[in-house]
Amino acid sequence: MKFKKTIIAAVLLLAAGGAGYAYWTMNAAPKEPPYLTAPVSRGNVRQVVSSTGTLQAVVTVQVGTQVSGTIEKLNADFNSKVKAGQVVAQLNQDKFKASVDQAKANVLSAQATHARNKVTAADTLRTLERNRELRKRDVMAQSELDASQTAYDAAMAQLQVSQAQISQAQAALNQTTVDLNNTVIKSPVDGLVISRNVDVGQTVAASLSAPTLFSIANDLTRMEVHTNVDEADVGNIREGQDVTFTVDAHAQRRFRGKVHQVRNAPQVVQSVVTYIAVVRINNKELLLKPGMTANVQFLVAQKEDTLTIPNIALRFRPSEEKDAAQDLLKQEQQRVGGRISQRRTSRGGGSGTGGGEGRRVRDVKVYVLKDGKAQPLDVKVGITDGSKTEVVEGPLDENAKVIIGLGSTGTQAQGGVTNPFQAQPPRFR
Repeated sequence: MKFKKTIIAAVLLLAAGGAGYAYWTMNAAPKEPPYLTAPVSRGNVRQVVSSTGTLQAVVTVQVGTQVSGTIEKLNADFNSKVKAGQVVAQLNQDKFKASVDQAKANVLSAQATHARNKVTAADTLRTLERNRELRKRDVMAQSELDASQTAYDAAMAQLQVSQAQISQAQAALNQTTVDLNNTVIKSPVDGLVISRNVDVGQTVAASLSAPTLFSIANDLTRMEVHTNVDEADVGNIREGQDVTFTVDAHAQRRFRGKVHQVRNAPQVVQSVVTYIAVVRINNKELLLKPGMTANVQFLVAQKEDTLTIPNIALRFRPSEEKDAAQDLLKQEQQRVGGRISQRRTSRGGGSGTGGGEGRRVRDVKVYVLKDGKAQPLDVKVGITDGSKTEVVEGPLDENAKVIIGLGSTGTQAQGGVTNPFQAQPPRFR
């Protein structure tokens, strides 16, 4: 019995000693600062303006008809390759041939009338000359001579009328011949038929405007992207600028092009102003098709092998400074009356990565750990790609740790800050 009590006492003593040692160890260990940090790294930064646009051929010709009628033949279909001057369709010609025959008959009739009037004019001329001789001999009254003169003048006038009628009939014949020729529809360019809008037996009416029968792309190996650029970003777009874009049909490929034109005509939709930028691209593989939606990125600026910090480090503020900043922000929002938020709501279209401030060198404040406390540092930063920003000047070296947030364990973000949900970038062509 005494031995058992001794064992129990020893166990209790060991347990108490272990608990005391653990308590002493926990209190003696230095506490890690409750901050999340990320290293300053060296890499490349690409600032872009993002937008969307539509692919189309450089030259697309709408082939129509200038006369109304019924489609009798179709010699081209979707994806048909055609040459300039090739017949692609034909209207029924029966009515037009009849009109040509009628016009020819009218010309012959006018010519016959003119010939008759020439005979009449010649006869009245002979009568007039004979009556003049008789008048000189004083064997004819002056009134009879005047009558013959009037008859001659009328015959000559009628001769001119018949000559004009011949010209009129000939013009009508030319018009009906042109209409007959227009029943044969020819391709004006070499190219590929993108769309066919009619079928055999369909009636087309050209009373107000020429109906479109075919759309023919001149050359699909060279294409354009027409994209709407927001007015806030159009100042960063210029001719010759490098552009990359993707399409949903080939999501893992990134295509390249150059800005061909920035049009000055504004596009205004619900008070949102955009400008059309035309991007020329090479499509030798014919992977791109007209009408595809392109997700475009205009390369505004690029820096290689430069110091960078995560953008989240630019937004971090200690709790005491954050409270003061929030108070100032509330006062500013009340002063401007919400105009900033209203502008953001009304604006659409493309946007530049990093916003307007990312396009110039600016002074910012970041925080580093010093003696377990957040120490502010003033640095100058440049362009940004939306996740990291270039460090232009400041007391930061590569692999230095900047604070990016608060944490309970002081865990450091190794190798920079990444988004686990961010899609992998597509490979370049």
